[in-house]
Amino acid sequence: MYYIVFGFLYLLSLLPFGVLYIFSDAIYLLVYYVIKYRRDVVANNLLIAFPEKTVAERKKIEKDFYKGFIDNFIETIKLFSMSGDELNKRFVGNFEVVNDLHATGKKVQLHSGHFFNWEFANAGYSHNFIYPLITVYMPISNKILDRAFIYMRKRFGAILIPATDFSNSFLPYSKTQYCLALVGDQNPGGPDKAYWTKFFGKMTPIVKGPERTAKISDTAVVMCNFYKVKRGYYKSDMVLLTTDARSLPHGEITRQMISFVEQSIRNNPSCYLWSHRRWKFEFDEEKFGKMVV
Repeated sequence: MYYIVFGFLYLLSLLPFGVLYIFSDAIYLLVYYVIKYRRDVVANNLLIAFPEKTVAERKKIEKDFYKGFIDNFIETIKLFSMSGDELNKRFVGNFEVVNDLHATGKKVQLHSGHFFNWEFANAGYSHNFIYPLITVYMPISNKILDRAFIYMRKRFGAILIPATDFSNSFLPYSKTQYCLALVGDQNPGGPDKAYWTKFFGKMTPIVKGPERTAKISDTAVVMCNFYKVKRGYYKSDMVLLTTDARSLPHGEITRQMISFVEQSIRNNPSCYLWSHRRWKFEFDEEKFGKMVV
């Protein structure tokens, strides 16, 4: 069954982008107007993030988000067969920010948010970095699809570590010179297991992992975002935060990371994953006041 699914995805990947975008446009209409997938969540998130915008402005961001959301998955199919040269035309960036650190002997942590197209980013970074790129991913529940997507994500050299077994799977690489990519804006396991800081003006729990891992491993920390230039073409901007994570005060890496993610979203609001409940936990000063950074 795996080879049937893989063969189907591979054959789809051989179709021109223009043909795949016809499917994407049709799926967008179905998801947005018929299924109405998480439209209430998206609308509420946009209201929290952009209360100063008009209803019409938020509605435009909402529709553009859904178009980008569908494109993100349709474009990913192309990575089953896309060449390195084609990838370098469609995903560009200032990769030297990371590569220049290699000669120093430093390990690197790459911190980002849920931006489109994250699969192009994984491929583009692993193809262009001198470092081996270690990517933490959430396994797909369907084992056949998971196997196919692992193949696709590893095509350009990425090392995949399941989020469900990070500690054990990461251990063999911990003493090597690596670049570890982490998404820092995901919801923590619980509000009592997080740092709390402001995200779009609202107190929000943030996972501790990125800052904690950077300090334990004494890595350099690079912030990165990526965004659509035009349909099917993306650019990544990277900024070096520090070459010495341990030298920064407690909470500083987390604050800087979330500030960077927020500004990246403000610059390209429709390129962010708005369909998850970013603000599902309410801040309680008595319970979480000591966790504020």
